[in-house]
Amino acid sequence: MNEKYTCYCGLYCESCAVRARVNPAARLLHDEMKNAGFEEVLPFLPDGSNFWSFLKEMAENGACESCRAGSGNPACEIRICAKEKGVSMCAFCESYPCGKLTDFLGSHPTLKEDNELLRSIGIEEWGRLQDKRAEEMRL
Repeated sequence: MNEKYTCYCGLYCESCAVRARVNPAARLLHDEMKNAGFEEVLPFLPDGSNFWSFLKEMAENGACESCRAGSGNPACEIRICAKEKGVSMCAFCESYPCGKLTDFLGSHPTLKEDNELLRSIGIEEWGRLQDKRAEEMRL
């Protein structure tokens, strides 16, 4: 597990469909379009240059890393709180679970269970389970 991809809220970015499926698809699309000569044609199409620079960035760097690595919403109250309290993840906070996380849990059905698991088995074992989940996403 690469801790760079763990989010303050307890999400693991390597299990995200964007990282598992969209990023590789962007690399493939970029390479196919470049090999077909689209790089020379796109500046003449409406917004072609913008599209090409976006696709190239996605192909080379992916959509994002994680909030702990600097991606995501800098105004996220979960992120701000965790940084102020000096905790790497909400599950390690003395106040867990708190109201800041409650609304977020509703839109991420596995997050509460994952955070409880993280608290009970620790980061190393939790990381192995997250890596397994991420690998299954790539299949």
